Amino acid sequence: MAAKRPAVHQDQTPEHLRANRGVFSRWLGRTVLRVLGWRVEGQIPDLKRLLVIGAPHTSNWDFVLAMATILGLNLRMRWLAKHTIFKRGIVWFMEWLGGIPTNRTHPQQMVERVAQLAKKGKGVVIGITPEGTRKKAAKWKTGFLRIAKSLDCPILMIALNFPTKTIIIGDLYHPSGDNDYDLAAIKKYYSQFEGIHKNQF
Repeated sequence: MAAKRPAVHQDQTPEHLRANRGVFSRWLGRTVLRVLGWRVEGQIPDLKRLLVIGAPHTSNWDFVLAMATILGLNLRMRWLAKHTIFKRGIVWFMEWLGGIPTNRTHPQQMVERVAQLAKKGKGVVIGITPEGTRKKAAKWKTGFLRIAKSLDCPILMIALNFPTKTIIIGDLYHPSGDNDYDLAAIKKYYSQFEGIHKNQF
């Protein structure tokens, strides 16, 4: 009888993009996903630089799933989030998970900080939610496109699909430089997936 496939595994991540986390962290990520009934499909591309975006973002549960996925993949990823979620007492934990507090009212500072991170190490993965909020957004933020340009890297599109409880490591997108065109193309890709609550597309 074949062994049951784990919900997520570090073999889905290239060695040079793996974090220096222990066995317990990877076990915790796998266990959270398994208990919630979710699994991760696909492979992180073997590239030096990646900008990861995740959507649809419709619930606070998305954060739990994302963190469990990062731990289970043993992925060395820095992710950008509103500074307001970095509450006193848990800032150390959020930063251990890879979090970088950002003030979206100063997008240029955010881009510059990411550019500095890209100069360090043998590989860099930056994560961001293009919607910027779990509430319905009429227009996505374009900061992630500016970050992809500053890193000179493709965008890896990761999707949460609630009907199948699958986190999909999906397609690579190479920005054209036309923000309106790129946003339309990326949103069209994500329209095939359904979040925990109704999609915002």
